[in-house]
Amino acid sequence: MKYQNIYQLMSKIVSTNLNQLKSVLLSSAYQLVLLRLVYIKTWDHPESYHSFMWHHLFKHIDIEPRNVNILDGNAENLSEECARFEKKIKDIGGVELFIGGIGPDGHIAFNEPGSSLMSRTRVKTLAYDTILANSRFFDNDINKVPRMALTVGVGTVMDSREVAVIITGAHKALALAKCIEEGVNHMFTVSAIQLHSKALIVCDEDATLELHVKTVKYFKSIEHVINNLIGAENVGLQGNVKKYPSPEVTPTREAFYNLPFNR
Repeated sequence: MKYQNIYQLMSKIVSTNLNQLKSVLLSSAYQLVLLRLVYIKTWDHPESYHSFMWHHLFKHIDIEPRNVNILDGNAENLSEECARFEKKIKDIGGVELFIGGIGPDGHIAFNEPGSSLMSRTRVKTLAYDTILANSRFFDNDINKVPRMALTVGVGTVMDSREVAVIITGAHKALALAKCIEEGVNHMFTVSAIQLHSKALIVCDEDATLELHVKTVKYFKSIEHVINNLIGAENVGLQGNVKKYPSPEVTPTREAFYNLPFNR
């Protein structure tokens, strides 16, 4: 899956939801907070996060620019900008859903290995591997890649009510294994989501290459149960059975446990 396709899918989902929110809440403002960074000197730079998001998502959905919140990498006082961003998140009631990816070294947002798991939005020096990985956006010239970034902290991410992390590709397989099969470790900051009550990891087959066979079979067995016994339409993203408004739209407890199971 190409990275841009994720945003194309998001634009379809978010656009629909925004229209519903506007019709239900009428004048209520919908706030979209980007828990990421702006590390390019100019917002109109084609590789700035601001330009990328406007091109691939924001211009395709029904949202007012004033309701999009992005860290300003051009602020005169970056520490004050980070504090302002944290306050903005608090003022709008917190982040409902954090969606993000990781680096091959297991960093989430730009919380590089060794970052505090309690960290908040701040200026962060990028690791050499991260700079090298991002050089593909700058004509493969490492000298053009910024050395520092503004990023939310691990603690900021963990404060979100729900967290979804997308991990794809064999080059991120080790990071996924560290996150799933080992304990919480500040050297793989994505592992902090083990402590979140509503966290979801979406991965492809290539990303599972470093996992134990038993681990992969375990999660596939859960998916098999959901699809063949419970029904995917009856299960939420965290594996919880959804609540329905009336008995007519969901099986009774007795029927639920007597449904045929096809191996």
